[in-house]
Amino acid sequence: MATPYQRILLKLSGEALGERVNGHGIDPEEVRSISRQLARVAQLGVETAIVVGGGNILRGAEFSRLGGHRANADYMGMLGTVINGLALSDALEQQGLETRVMTAIEIRQVAEPFVRRKAQSHLENGRVVILAGWTGNPFFTTDTAAALRGREMGVDIVLKATKVDGVYTADPMKDPTAKRYLTLTFDEAMVKNLKVMDATALALCRDQNMLLKVFSIFVPGALSRVVMGGDEGTLVHC
Repeated sequence: MATPYQRILLKLSGEALGERVNGHGIDPEEVRSISRQLARVAQLGVETAIVVGGGNILRGAEFSRLGGHRANADYMGMLGTVINGLALSDALEQQGLETRVMTAIEIRQVAEPFVRRKAQSHLENGRVVILAGWTGNPFFTTDTAAALRGREMGVDIVLKATKVDGVYTADPMKDPTAKRYLTLTFDEAMVKNLKVMDATALALCRDQNMLLKVFSIFVPGALSRVVMGGDEGTLVHC
């Protein structure tokens, strides 16, 4: 079945793998649910890379506010993404997919170091590539890592999976009159401070003319519909 995208990058928060109530820890059923969605995308022949967060284990910014050094806190967060990457890899392998976990910080016993051409080769050979360790640098977010890796690997679109089914005019949890944007420009998102991604990531996507789609990973079948070009979430463009 033809899809509008040959290669995608999914930015997946650590909370998506955690307990549904508070987003903490790793919930095996949530991990299996996401792996089943990814398996359906793989069946469509779409090359898939994933940047996974670590907020279900530790948020570097929050830890530093409690007194920890921000750089150390961020490195701890990077290690959390490796844990999540291994959990997701295991679940995907159980779905019959071949995976590779690649990290921006070297942990050769459990993952490959990220090398752009090697990652592209894995994708071309049908493997799901899970990217952990952010950019390998403190003070940067997984949003920025997703934008950077997406550009490096030449993806057709970056998909940001969230708890909310798109970008709204206001917080839909607080304002029942909030309206979902079907499409949005990067400049509009920045001027209106809509919290689509952090400013660095948004600027990188805009400057590199990359498409971004924001959708909810918790809506059944949403990922497949997004990949098929359906009216799901919010499309952010130049």
